[in-house]
Amino acid sequence: MRIGIGYDVHRLTEDRDLILGGVKIPFEKGLLGHSDADVLIHAIMDAILGALGAGDIGKHFPDTDPQYKGISSVRLLDHVVGLMQEQGFEIGNLDAIVIAQKPKIGPYFPEMKEHIAQALGCSPAHINLKATTEEGLGFTGRQEGMAAQAVCLLTERV
Repeated sequence: MRIGIGYDVHRLTEDRDLILGGVKIPFEKGLLGHSDADVLIHAIMDAILGALGAGDIGKHFPDTDPQYKGISSVRLLDHVVGLMQEQGFEIGNLDAIVIAQKPKIGPYFPEMKEHIAQALGCSPAHINLKATTEEGLGFTGRQEGMAAQAVCLLTERV
C-alpha cells in the first residue's frame, strides 16, 4: 500500500478552454499551461507519481518539450497509469479538491469521475471529487487562477 499527494495551480486567462477532469466546462476563461492545463488531472498525476516514488509531472512531461504542447492531460494520465501498473499497483481510492471561486463545477463531477475512472482503470466509486472557494481570498478568490489537491491510495494488484 502506498499513499501520494499532489498539488497543481494554473493561471486563468482569456482565449483558452477550461478543462477540468477531462471535461470542457463553459466559462469565459481557461487555464494557462503548456498542455491543456487541466489542474485536477495534474494534481492526480502528481499524487500517483508521489505514491510510486517516481518524481513529478515536470520530470515526466517537461514544459520545454514541444510534444506536450496543447496535449490532453488525460493522455498524460494514461502514461502515469502505465507506470503504476508496471510497478504492480492499482487505485485503492482517490480524493481530490479543486479550489476556484468560479465557475461552479459540482454539476460536472459525474462526467469528470467517469473520465478519471476510465483512465485509472477503476470504478468511479473509488473516486471522490470536491470543490471549494476561498471566499474571495488569495489568487483563487480574486479569480486569477485555480488550484487542485489530490491524495491517492495505491494498493498492490492481486
